[in-house]
Amino acid sequence: MKTMNLPITLSIPELKELYKSKKLAPEDLIQEIIERAEADKEYNIWITPPSSEMIQPFLDQLKTIDPEQAPLWGIPFAIKDNIDLANVPTTAGCAEFTYEPEEHATVVRRMIEAGAIPVGKTNLDQFATGLVGTRSPYGEARNALNPELISGGSSSGSAVAVAHGQAAFALGTDTAGSGRVPAALNRLVGFKPSLGAWPVKGVVPACASLDCVTVFAHSLEDALLVDQAARGFDEGDPWSRSIKRRSNALPEKILLVKEMASFFGPYASEYEQAWETALGKIKNLGLPVEYMDGSYLSEAAAVLYDGPWVAERWADLGSFITENEHTAFPVTEMVLRSGAKPEYDAASVFKAMHKLQGFKQRAHRQLENAVLVMPTAGGTWTRGQVRENPIETNSKMGLYTNHCNLLDLSALAVPGDDAGADLPFGITLFSINENEHLIAGLADLFLHGKDAPENKTTTLIGVCGLHMKDFPLETQMEEHGAEFVSVAKTAPVYKMVKLPSTPPKPGLIRVSEDGVSIELELWEIPLAELGRFAANIPAPLGIGKVQLEDGTEVPGFVCEALAAENSEDISHTGGWRYLPE
Repeated sequence: MKTMNLPITLSIPELKELYKSKKLAPEDLIQEIIERAEADKEYNIWITPPSSEMIQPFLDQLKTIDPEQAPLWGIPFAIKDNIDLANVPTTAGCAEFTYEPEEHATVVRRMIEAGAIPVGKTNLDQFATGLVGTRSPYGEARNALNPELISGGSSSGSAVAVAHGQAAFALGTDTAGSGRVPAALNRLVGFKPSLGAWPVKGVVPACASLDCVTVFAHSLEDALLVDQAARGFDEGDPWSRSIKRRSNALPEKILLVKEMASFFGPYASEYEQAWETALGKIKNLGLPVEYMDGSYLSEAAAVLYDGPWVAERWADLGSFITENEHTAFPVTEMVLRSGAKPEYDAASVFKAMHKLQGFKQRAHRQLENAVLVMPTAGGTWTRGQVRENPIETNSKMGLYTNHCNLLDLSALAVPGDDAGADLPFGITLFSINENEHLIAGLADLFLHGKDAPENKTTTLIGVCGLHMKDFPLETQMEEHGAEFVSVAKTAPVYKMVKLPSTPPKPGLIRVSEDGVSIELELWEIPLAELGRFAANIPAPLGIGKVQLEDGTEVPGFVCEALAAENSEDISHTGGWRYLPE
């Protein structure tokens, strides 16, 4: 079976459709990937490259798996070479460190159980220490679009493998931004779940308390498909947490930092213009935008490399470095040895922990129902420029990423408009760990905009009473396939009454004067269900147009004006949820 017409970029839904129609077989796809990897050798993508010998057992295993029951059946994926694949060497970018694991890392095992095919182990900044992609004795991973530029690190090979069509998705890791910076520099989506949401068992630690496994993909949809397979508590992993990602929803507001964004390197002006373009798009999404003081984010980030947290890297790797002097990549060894400074004693660690706890509480309060948007990287450079100035360039790369894991945030890096020809630019969306659905929902809106009317299959509906979350009729919303989106407010042109029914219900009535703003909830309901849902609503209630605070209108619960004559006016409460018991 020929694969000559196979697209360069590999998409999970497209591959599944090709398999289903019998136009493609996994064996032929793998052969194509092996040929692509050989043709791209100068990009230094792989440490263990794709080979028939390594991949064949996984192809054989596919024959025992029902494609209908395996969401990633036949989907090729790459693995950063600090994540274990059983019986294949793990190097962490250092040949002398190499060991051969007997079992898969938990996330790798889950991918394989979902039907995915591991195709190789990718290059990285040694010991996952760096954001540039040049700190590897296996060669500098080259940018997928412009090989003279850096690829970003430390998950460099994983990103370039996806960008060059040698995997549909790739696993990376992220401690300081390694799952996001390479996404931005190679025009990809990079999803960094909350700490512990994906197990890190079988991952060579960088900073064990901060490490995350991440995914690179061409689309948000592909990244979230991988998330469904990877997520879940692992009792064998002491860092694992049970964090469920809810259905995509939009935040109440978007946060930007007050401080003007700074960019560095030879393309600083192009990056600045691309950020301004992204800001314009963000402000036109129809969501409230507020500005916050972001100075404490940089102060928190400084703890990672300019504070005692670097000692955690030394705690994990110090014995190897001292026993194998001058074996590690020079700049990597220098960074790791900085963790052995005498000033990084126990007292300094606790001082930093206490300071970070205050920053963390502040961030989680500000982001309670909001999403923070920042540039992904502070600039980009040629590989030669980074080689000449490895520390400063790396530091500026992490200007907008280093705070993330220290503050227990989740992050989603998505492409913006290119800053120039073959010069990708990206933004990152941040949320608190329990609100990953908000960065997913906002990313979807940013990337795809609102559905055109002819393609729209769902609609928002405003709910202001017993159908709201944690109220008795919430189950009716779920029965009709509705999903909660966000809390919102009406325009100040309504009053709310308490109807004399059993049980009591609210009535939202539009008035010509003395109106107030009433809190409600926005849910997304399939259009096919809306009529059936509305038919069950008793008079004097019904579904009509409700004007929101931002001037837009959505279908929602309204009440006949005549009902006010025999009902108690409760407008002063601001919403049914605040009605005194």
